[in-house]
Amino acid sequence: MILDVHGRAAYAYTGGKSFDTARPAVVFIHGAEHDHSVWALQTRYFAHHGFGVLALDLPSHGRSEGPALPTIGELADWVIAVLDAASVQTAIFVGHSMGSLIALDIAGRYPARTAGLALLATAAPMAVSDTLLDAAREHEPEAIAMVNQWSHSTIAAKPSSPAPGFWLHGVNQRLMERVSLRGEALLFHTDFSACNTYAAALERASAVRCPVHIVSGKRDMMTPPRAARPLVDALRKAGAAVQTVELDAGHALMSEQPDATLDTLFAFALGCVKAETKAG
Repeated sequence: MILDVHGRAAYAYTGGKSFDTARPAVVFIHGAEHDHSVWALQTRYFAHHGFGVLALDLPSHGRSEGPALPTIGELADWVIAVLDAASVQTAIFVGHSMGSLIALDIAGRYPARTAGLALLATAAPMAVSDTLLDAAREHEPEAIAMVNQWSHSTIAAKPSSPAPGFWLHGVNQRLMERVSLRGEALLFHTDFSACNTYAAALERASAVRCPVHIVSGKRDMMTPPRAARPLVDALRKAGAAVQTVELDAGHALMSEQPDATLDTLFAFALGCVKAETKAG
């Protein structure tokens, strides 16, 4: 689905079903140098089981027009503008890595628009090494190769992509290369810089009031489970109901553990709908 946001095209994948505003909305937000396709399994299941799905391509990623936005706050505002264009008042926000910071910023600044918050492979702060930032700016192919290696906990995670011909490392590498090719120059560096400079995570967490679900990979080398603990503490101190789950995976949760990721997200979303119905 193509939406007009500030006079530019914004793409949202709807999971193979027409988007229905009468259904509970779930917004999926991808990470750096990715697009909506990282949520392929999860979004199709949600769309065919009672939810309205918007899996976004962030500006200058995938099918959404640029320019790329350089800060998490601007990206959060853009997501809210997408909801306005789609006539969605409230949604459950699901974000992976950089997308988790965007979702958190939304929940903290737009609580009335947020029915639930799921943060996958998150961290506070989400610092990026100087080596990786330099590579993203000067030698993007090297940066893509490094991130691709660090995102996966094993060469062949099971039971991910069990059909012949699938190769998780190769699929993710080609996706990042495609996003780079179609997007504006230095897009990877723009994404990483947005993560690295975002300093408002704990402040936003203190303003969150909706249910929160944090999903980490036990073998995540980029955002290990311990990196989410400051967020968990801040959320609980603010009174938010927080669930935490660790999956046997690395940073690439959706591809290494697709079914487990789907199961935990779907159960959380159902709980959010029930809570909202009860409150209403």
